[in-house]
Amino acid sequence: MSLSAQRQSPCIVVTGVAGTGKTTVARLLAERLGLPFAEGDDFHSPAEIAKMSAGTPLDDADRQPWLESIGRWLHERDAAGSGGVVSCSALKRHYRDTLRTACPGVIFLHLTASRELLANRISFMPTSLLDSQLATLEPLGPDEQGASLDAGPDPHTVANTGVDLLPWPASGKPD
Repeated sequence: MSLSAQRQSPCIVVTGVAGTGKTTVARLLAERLGLPFAEGDDFHSPAEIAKMSAGTPLDDADRQPWLESIGRWLHERDAAGSGGVVSCSALKRHYRDTLRTACPGVIFLHLTASRELLANRISFMPTSLLDSQLATLEPLGPDEQGASLDAGPDPHTVANTGVDLLPWPASGKPD
């Protein structure tokens, strides 16, 4: 885990498998920090949405334009100095590499939880999908800027833990 101070307003990607609460935690984190928020799923193209709606999973080639769109959003926030928080599964290292290429200082907050907790949270979808995501997951490497957070506690606690882990300039973190 490496969280070096780089900017006044960070660019953060909240990652994890289904059921970790990525969107909820990312939204709370953005509110707490006063940063723009984006839902990663909103960056999917109509063709990707149609494919998923037909029950066909996206492959890496399908995901690349989606990741590049999220990367552009992060880059724009970074260039403007506003920072931002986006939820995005980013399960594989090369997905995070795409985001990091667009925004080199991006910080990843990877939400984790037990399979049992996740299965209870996503009772609306087949557990085979969860198992597939868990099998695909490549945890953050020691050279990736970010941290893993236990998604078991309530989302406010998880978001507050995320705030506490972020690098802050000499002026300090927000109240």
